[in-house]
Amino acid sequence: MEYTVQRLASLAGISTRTLRYYDEIGILKPARISSSGYRIYGQEEVDRLQQILFFRELDVSLDKIKEIITDPSFDGAAALREHREKLLEKKKQLELLIANVDKTIALTEGRMEMSNKEKFEGFKKKMIEDNEKQYGQEIRQKYGNDKVDQSNAKVTNMTKEQYNEVTALAEKIKLTLAEAFKKGDPKGELAQKAAELHKQWLLFYWNEYSKEAHAGLAQMYVEDDRFTAYFDKEQPGTAEFLRDAINIYTGMKK
Repeated sequence: MEYTVQRLASLAGISTRTLRYYDEIGILKPARISSSGYRIYGQEEVDRLQQILFFRELDVSLDKIKEIITDPSFDGAAALREHREKLLEKKKQLELLIANVDKTIALTEGRMEMSNKEKFEGFKKKMIEDNEKQYGQEIRQKYGNDKVDQSNAKVTNMTKEQYNEVTALAEKIKLTLAEAFKKGDPKGELAQKAAELHKQWLLFYWNEYSKEAHAGLAQMYVEDDRFTAYFDKEQPGTAEFLRDAINIYTGMKK
């Protein structure tokens, strides 16, 4: 069966603009172009679109998706099994958050008591699981299992106040770094403030701080595409700028 852009978009629950964009960036080309100039999609393209939407549901970037599905060794069946495992993990996390909401509703209605630790258990667990899923292997290789496990334990034991503080601090870093990047000077006051805020943020997760480890983490932000994509999302080059600012802040600049 064949589909036009309009029909395939309706089938998949996405916009026609999205399909056209996928064509433009080379992630989903139509099977052919009709004599009238319309994009026509076949079963192979339908299956690929399903894979793309699975990856998007798991917050994988389009650049990364393109790299994965255009790889000659790409195995669609294996990818589906991996999707299933990740969706089950997501389901487990959602069930935990739903249970947390149910408890909170019962608390507000006076039907039960709930400790402050319980209120934030789901969010902290999600934070740990997300970090492990995205960066766990690299971080454990770089710093060792003991340090990572200690950091996870520190997150688990965060108080409500600490959780709120580190969440606000992350946003402050983002805003300060964005303004510093516009000025373009990693030695500047704003850039160095961003580096200092980043150190404060690390102290919520690390049991001990060292300038070498701080600079090493900043270098990883540049070397690992996933970290780079996170920092460069709004302003390309931000990861390298932060690395340079932290190198100056820690005195590790060569």
